Amino acid sequence: MPVISHNPPELFPPYRGYSHATEVRGDARLLVISGLNGYLADGVTLPASFEEQGELIWRHMGVLLRAAGMDYRHLISLRTYLADPADDEANVQLRLKYLDGHRPSSTVVCCRLLDPRWKLEVEAMAAA
Repeated sequence: MPVISHNPPELFPPYRGYSHATEVRGDARLLVISGLNGYLADGVTLPASFEEQGELIWRHMGVLLRAAGMDYRHLISLRTYLADPADDEANVQLRLKYLDGHRPSSTVVCCRLLDPRWKLEVEAMAAA
């Protein structure tokens, strides 16, 4: 199943770690991952720092991808909700670390999250 990134030269260069558009061709399976938060396995404990919550979210995403027979390279779209725009650089670093050069389409939204302890929430789509 070909996955094609579209970053035409007529558009501005994409920000680090994403593509303007991602196309999936052929007969594909689509995995839609609901917004993930940085809770520990007990579903109650939430680390205080952005980095700790972000690491947990990306690990949770990896578990879900593996459950569907996929990995981070199958991600075609990410939507990240940040509680504080000051955490953007740390968010970019997490994305670069886990995507390892893979560049799905991506959007980052700064907003008030449902629980004031949440530093970020990430939803994703993957295809295989």
